[in-house]
Amino acid sequence: MLEKKYYRRLGRTGLKVSPIGLGTDNFSNPTPMAESIEIINYAIEQGINFIDTSNSYAGGEAEKIIGTALSENRFREEIILATKFYYPTGKKGINDQGVSRKHIIKACEDSLQRLKTDYIDLYQMHRIDMHTPIEETLAALTDLVRQGKIRYFGATTSPAWKIAESKLLSDFKNYAHAVSEQLPYNLLDRRVENEIIPACQWADLAVIVWSPLAMGMLAGRYDNEDPSSFDTPRYNRGGIYAERISAKAVDASQKFVQLTNEFDIKPAHVAYLWVKDQPGITTALAGPRTLDQIKDIVPLMKQSLPSALNDLCDQIVPPGSAVANFLNSAPWMKGKLL
Repeated sequence: MLEKKYYRRLGRTGLKVSPIGLGTDNFSNPTPMAESIEIINYAIEQGINFIDTSNSYAGGEAEKIIGTALSENRFREEIILATKFYYPTGKKGINDQGVSRKHIIKACEDSLQRLKTDYIDLYQMHRIDMHTPIEETLAALTDLVRQGKIRYFGATTSPAWKIAESKLLSDFKNYAHAVSEQLPYNLLDRRVENEIIPACQWADLAVIVWSPLAMGMLAGRYDNEDPSSFDTPRYNRGGIYAERISAKAVDASQKFVQLTNEFDIKPAHVAYLWVKDQPGITTALAGPRTLDQIKDIVPLMKQSLPSALNDLCDQIVPPGSAVANFLNSAPWMKGKLL
């Protein structure tokens, strides 16, 4: 079990969460239900108390698996359960997406059913919608808080100005405040250090990190000299996923792997340790496909990087810069990497 000293405050709330959270994007696709439940149970028993999912993961099946696990293991009150809304979850019409009042309320009701719970701890906008007035979104989320269907809300992959806009509108119009921002952050894409993380610190938001392993590049999965190493499910999905795994990014990841070998630490371990202890970070999401993977990750919650290794990582990709584009799923991001 994880000692109390390792838990961190979730933004402007009184909640405490583990420094590594359980991401569930692999549940049902490809991880089968039985092993997914084993992963959940093991993670909770070892002190991970933050579980992150989305209504879009495996078409809602990930939420159903979590709901089944928590109803069986009776740990619901011990964990902070986070899910998301934004993407469509079926052929339900043109308004089954986005951040409108209609979609938010319906998506919340559907998630509550799949999760087999009467409240969600942290309800997150999966993406920003520039076509919906933020007042409409904040008012709907505030109503859900007051109805007790959600305890808190946050957003994911937002620009810094949206974070500021949300906070100021909540201040002036007496809406409930966002408490978290989930963003892509790893050694290969550090651009969030420039404005987004400082905006989160100013707004007192928890920062939840997705893709700390850079889709496996920082685990040493890819090698530009070995074309067969690119034959992976993520790369083969094409589009934004393949775009992130560029030759330049893989070159940097290989330098990273060589560096970690000099310190005799697994590259994936260094990647998690590096990101979870960066300034402003609350929790880094681990997305295990197998029970063995979560067993390998759990001990990292109590560990830290040697300062010398941390400094050497800055020489591979300097602060604030990037060699991979993990903001390419954000509709507001127009920048491209050369």
